[in-house]
Amino acid sequence: MQLEDLNALAEKEHATRKKTCLRTCMSAGCLSSQSDKLKKNLDAAVTAAGLTKDVEVRRVGCMGFCGQGPLVAVDQPDGHSKLYEHLTPDDATKLVGEIQGQPSGLPFGDEKHPFFARQMRIVRANGGVIDPERIEAYIEAGGYRALLQVLTENTPAGVVEAITKSGLRGRGGAGYPTGLKWATVARAAGPKKYVVCNGDEGDPGAFMDRSILESDPHLVLEGMAIAAYATGADQGFLYVRAEYPLAISRLNLAIKQAKAIGILGANIFETPFSFNVEVRIGAGAFVCGEETALMASIEGKRGQPRPRPPFPAESGLWGKPTLLNNVETFANIVPIIQRGAEWYASIGTEKSKGTKVFALTGKVKNNGLIEVPMGITLREIVEELGGGAPDGHEIKAVQTGGPSGGCIPQQHLDTPVDYDSLGQLGSIMGSGGMVVMDDTTNMVEIARFYMEFCRDESCGKCIPCRAGTVQMHQLLNKIIERRATAEDLKQLEELCDMVRQTSLCGLGQTAPNPVLSTLRFFRHEYEELLQPETAPHAPHSNHS
Repeated sequence: MQLEDLNALAEKEHATRKKTCLRTCMSAGCLSSQSDKLKKNLDAAVTAAGLTKDVEVRRVGCMGFCGQGPLVAVDQPDGHSKLYEHLTPDDATKLVGEIQGQPSGLPFGDEKHPFFARQMRIVRANGGVIDPERIEAYIEAGGYRALLQVLTENTPAGVVEAITKSGLRGRGGAGYPTGLKWATVARAAGPKKYVVCNGDEGDPGAFMDRSILESDPHLVLEGMAIAAYATGADQGFLYVRAEYPLAISRLNLAIKQAKAIGILGANIFETPFSFNVEVRIGAGAFVCGEETALMASIEGKRGQPRPRPPFPAESGLWGKPTLLNNVETFANIVPIIQRGAEWYASIGTEKSKGTKVFALTGKVKNNGLIEVPMGITLREIVEELGGGAPDGHEIKAVQTGGPSGGCIPQQHLDTPVDYDSLGQLGSIMGSGGMVVMDDTTNMVEIARFYMEFCRDESCGKCIPCRAGTVQMHQLLNKIIERRATAEDLKQLEELCDMVRQTSLCGLGQTAPNPVLSTLRFFRHEYEELLQPETAPHAPHSNHS
């Protein structure tokens, strides 16, 4: 396989394009609303209308506006597109009639809607555009040229330098500099190294990684292969939870396709570089999103964290140097190689470069996946892209970072979304879950919800997390049931501090964050639930 072979595949794929294309979302969200039956009926309707020569019904990945699904985008011969929303399988004949000039009355969206117009799609550029089950479609869109480029024009050190200059930070939650992590693995001694993609997305309300894997699996594979070349690895693992069957299916298909044409396996692009990838299926334990627990699971052991150091970059899978990044991090690699580190570093803020994908959910009008530049404010996200709270309510808070994150109140919505600004408010970027709450939300119950999640998902290895989350959940129950005293509230705060300071892994250390952030900004809601004779008489504080 050489460049001319890639170009030939792309040209052959392009030759199959037709004047009109009905891009039909076949990701998990729309599939749950029967988009598979809709596509089947569209295929039949196009055939029945005698339009197969000029009309293509294309399976595509997620378009992002998940709350409006099932979605079909109609690309017209004049270059314009029209997005149809809330379709049913029975709408197929009407839609095909409409492209023939027969008004159907079917609901369609506004392409200039802020939900789309305010986004910057880099990682999700192919989402909703290409068929994720055809490697030819990915190659037609420019795929695998970045891998070919680094193998034939760059040294491994040059690739690490490019990623370092881009300023990319890990999108899994902690925001560790990606280039620094790659450089550490590249320097590590030993003939055997591994690259691992963390697809164990477990935060409530989060589905960014699932959508990327379902919509553009080759983008992640290509990013992993480039990482392997840069660090000296020859084996990769994609760790994906079993609850993502479509993502797993499309990844396995993508690996098979790439191997078949010599893009994965031995002597890729006829160079000395070899790289193989296998999918490992997780059983759904939240703790396996933690890197040492994830590696234990891949090794066939119980998924539990271990103390660090040694860090995986020095001693990871089977004691070998191992590079771990999450799905979105790897999905950023190809655009950086293609368009340059300087271009990528020009997007975002001083310390948070590029874009971030968020799953925008909760009490907000427009739900779905968004990709926005770092530095955009929370207010722009929830009020412009999200359309604000439904039914005339006001936004009360935004929860970022999942169970490890915090609740940011309405008065701080003008905060720019970057790693440092969110941290100053007691929250984190996390992997990208963003849950909006309106003025009907009880913040103590929100804290209890996340604590219940952490209690249930604690792996039990360390006592502070195993016992502390149980006790904190019990105290939150006592407060909500109006049986608690001021002394109970004080004990809750002390437990938060103890669990945060003494838990073994990051999941335990951050488990108190939702309680701490709601206490910081909504303390009066806790105090109002205490026994009257014990509640503090100090003025209520809801500001920091």
